[in-house]
Amino acid sequence: MEDIRTVILPLPSIELVKEKEEEWCIELPNSFKEFIIRYNGIIPKKNLFKISDNKEYVIERFLCILDDFEENSLGMYDIDVIWSPILEILSVDPDSVGVELLPVATLFGGDFICLDYREGTQNPKVCYWKREDSYEWHPSVEFVSETFEDFLGMLYSEDDIANS
Repeated sequence: MEDIRTVILPLPSIELVKEKEEEWCIELPNSFKEFIIRYNGIIPKKNLFKISDNKEYVIERFLCILDDFEENSLGMYDIDVIWSPILEILSVDPDSVGVELLPVATLFGGDFICLDYREGTQNPKVCYWKREDSYEWHPSVEFVSETFEDFLGMLYSEDDIANS
């Protein structure tokens, strides 16, 4: 069970999520929309995952969608606040329209989990964006999972390790 006390309020409405999809020129996966409407910006209990290098990574917090991030004490976790200053690093093509890599979770160390729209505006894969290895128009990313739902299924906690 997630700790609902870490959710960032107010929860986004479906209308606000649709506005963001239009603004970003993408279609968010239904699993992500359901997640963010329920768990906006949550600190997950299952916050660990491994990728191909078999190294363990830690999610600090999922990002959120806020109508007015400036009026919220946790507004620094709003997707737009995170995405805007690193847009050039997260883009492959300077002439592209819309989001190519949309950050959805922040990891300890300043890296991000992103929805990867480089192959199209629908059905994004999930990738790990390595901040320190990236530079303008050349993001350093590693594949994590085919879908956001698959990514959520990869997460585990310290308790899961202790009980196995």
